Amino acid sequence: MPTLDDFREAGALLEGHFRLSSGLHSDRYLQCARFLMWPARAEEAGRELAARLAEFSPEVIVSPALGGVVIGHEVARALGVRAVFAERKDGAFQLRRGFSIGRDERVAVVEDVFTTGGSTREVCEAVAAAGGRVVAVGSIVDRGASKDAFSAPARSVISLPIPAWPPDECPLCAKGVAVETPGSRHPG
Repeated sequence: MPTLDDFREAGALLEGHFRLSSGLHSDRYLQCARFLMWPARAEEAGRELAARLAEFSPEVIVSPALGGVVIGHEVARALGVRAVFAERKDGAFQLRRGFSIGRDERVAVVEDVFTTGGSTREVCEAVAAAGGRVVAVGSIVDRGASKDAFSAPARSVISLPIPAWPPDECPLCAKGVAVETPGSRHPG
């Protein structure tokens, strides 16, 4: 099972002052792409998350691009189902590239990290708009998303409550520490 030490070894646990995709600030950032660039680690994390989602019998895994694509594929492979991803177009997640979901098809939405759960909820809305039924959501790491963040059961491989603050409450901003934006939504 992947551990926080595995993230450290992969150089995927960064420390500093970061603006997360949610807009919140934190003193730690999980760069899951650095963890998932190692196929054996990605496969192991996918198997572990698939084991936690199997009870919901998903027929397809849907992930947000870009962060959820690799882990979504690995979970789908472990479950023997197909993997598709949603992309932002005009600010909203949509199924593109010819991807479709059957009416009432059982879907698990898989993400790399839950922070507030915002991206995952947006993908759940895209799945519902496409006719699918979200039966579960999953992530490699749960940074402390609220227990009621999702309308479907949530499962994660690692629970790692890392504090995150609104910018106006961030102690690092108050100290004048420069902020980095390593995520895909706010590049810079």
